[in-house]
Amino acid sequence: MNTKQNTMIRRSGGWAGTVLLLTACLLMLTAWTAGQIASAASGPNSAAGEDCTVNQKARKHYVNVAVATLWTEPGLARKLDAPSLTNPVNMEKWTAAMSTADQRRWLTGKLETQALYGQEVRLLKVQGDWAYVAVIGQSTPRSKYGYPGWLPRNQILTTTTGAAYSKCPTAIVNAKTAKLYDTDRKKSLLTLSFNTRLPVVATEGSWLQVHTPDNGTAWLRKQDADVYDQLSDIPTPTGAELVETGRQFLGLPYLWAGVSAYGFDCSGFTSTIYGFHGIDLPRDASAQIKEGTKVGWSEMQPGDLMFFAHNNGKGSVHHVSMYIGNGQMMHSPKAGKTVEIIPIDTPAYKKEFAGARRYLK
Repeated sequence: MNTKQNTMIRRSGGWAGTVLLLTACLLMLTAWTAGQIASAASGPNSAAGEDCTVNQKARKHYVNVAVATLWTEPGLARKLDAPSLTNPVNMEKWTAAMSTADQRRWLTGKLETQALYGQEVRLLKVQGDWAYVAVIGQSTPRSKYGYPGWLPRNQILTTTTGAAYSKCPTAIVNAKTAKLYDTDRKKSLLTLSFNTRLPVVATEGSWLQVHTPDNGTAWLRKQDADVYDQLSDIPTPTGAELVETGRQFLGLPYLWAGVSAYGFDCSGFTSTIYGFHGIDLPRDASAQIKEGTKVGWSEMQPGDLMFFAHNNGKGSVHHVSMYIGNGQMMHSPKAGKTVEIIPIDTPAYKKEFAGARRYLK
């Protein structure tokens, strides 16, 4: 090979290397740009660090009001119950309208339970403007699907998109009530109750962007909710933490069938407090007493539940309270009363004591 040919070959190889290097750099720049665009599209400071949705569709039904109240049958409501039957509901107006013990006591045996915004229900049947549903997550021997009852059809929403957010982090409202805001973060859409749970799709500063049952998004203040990548990440509480959570509701008027910050019944209070801390208890006291570990009167620790039954404690269970230590218990007793703390040896209760249960290990 002569000198001229050798020089041309070296020059040719040099140009080829340069072209390859430039191509590689261009590919890297393209990939980086695409990543930046995808990150921006998923929302600022995405709660999951990436798009948390999954390619999954399933026809599901969700509560689409702040608090849905379930009845034993359609058509029982009084005129003053109207604010609880609409969409949106007005829980403040409804509970304020029941200003006497008799007005609240009237609900006994007519209501079943309540369900919170975004909570999944199983649709069992429809009758006119009413739907018979089971609240998933509220266990009961009465139904394998969840706690059953009737509610206005316009308070639930059917969608196929909710399942796509099942892998997203979950925001659990930790305030007694919290405002949910529109996209501009200025207009309040509705007021959420304690323990309401919604999927988080993004975060921005002091805000959480959550997915709503109508397949939209709204904003919740970070200070009003705890966020977990998985519900199994909820830390196991101490008895003292359970008691502290319950104390924030002292003075709240009793509401038959209540499970919200607008009023609890006795078992709604205990199941909500435990549920907020990631421990699922049956909805009713008669089923709660069958769970956990039995403990004696002198062995009780804060957070243990105390049960009371007819026939001097030997009949059917009708009430539950939480032991808080120092010979005291906290409970939501009955219509006309509020969440309160009383001595465990209060005669009316001590004579009906049916046992205590511990759910912490």
